[in-house]
Order: sequence, then structure tokens, then C-alpha cells
Amino acid sequence: MCGASSARWAASPVQVFNNASVPPSAQATFPYVFAVSKYLQAGTFDLVGIILYEIDQQPYQSTFYNGTVEVIEPSGFLSIETVFLVMLGLALLVALALWIQGQVQNLSKKSKRAPKVEVGTRLTDASMDEWLQGTAYTQSLSNKSKKKK
Repeated sequence: MCGASSARWAASPVQVFNNASVPPSAQATFPYVFAVSKYLQAGTFDLVGIILYEIDQQPYQSTFYNGTVEVIEPSGFLSIETVFLVMLGLALLVALALWIQGQVQNLSKKSKRAPKVEVGTRLTDASMDEWLQGTAYTQSLSNKSKKKK
């Protein structure tokens, strides 16, 4: 932030300011320019402006400004803070969308599942099981069926 302002002083004796003299009972305006460091973060600051002068070789000082100034970032489309906030917002929206998608998938899986019906054990004819042919199990079954006849 750069600014220009002026200080008005009524002086009875002569004052020297920027190699200028002010005769007694006259007023003068002296411009001054100040700038803040580019590394200073934007914010609100107290500013006190003091002028030092001499009258009859006696030093004096007066405060000509005592107030609050606001330092703002240079106007531009993008700032680091804006980029950070936009990226944070997008990340939160993506996380929310993924969470909602997961919830919808969980609800759809639960509603599509057919209830499991337990069938229990069934009696099957061992002679129908090809993989059991020639084992002791099929031989014992054939012996039992011969005894029943």
C-alpha cells in the first residue's frame, strides 16, 4: 500500500522541512509518501506520524497522525489464500460425493439381496455320485441293499 498525504503546520518562527522554511504566522503543506514492505501480511495496523522541528533551536515534536490503516493485498485475480480455499472446498465436495456414493451403494446392496433360505441336509442316493464309485462307501451300501432283499 502506498499513500501520499500532507502535514499542515502553523508556525510562529521559521521551520525547516525538506530544505524549506516557513515564516512565522504562515502555514505550509509538505507531502510525504510511505510504503509498506512487500513481505508484510495484509491486515489492520496502527500508524503514528510524528514531525520533529525546531523553534529558536529548541527541538519539538508533534503527532500529526494517529490512527488505524488497513494494508491490503495487491488487487489481482488469484491470491494464495484464494487458491487454497478453492482447493479445500473442492476436496471437501469430492469427499462428500464419495461418501454419498458409498452410502447409496450400501443401501442398494442391502435391498437387492435375496434372503438366504437354509436347505438343510438332503438324502441323496449315493449311487448317483460318480465320484464315490469304487470306494468303500459304495461297497458298504451295496452290501446293505443285498441284505435287505
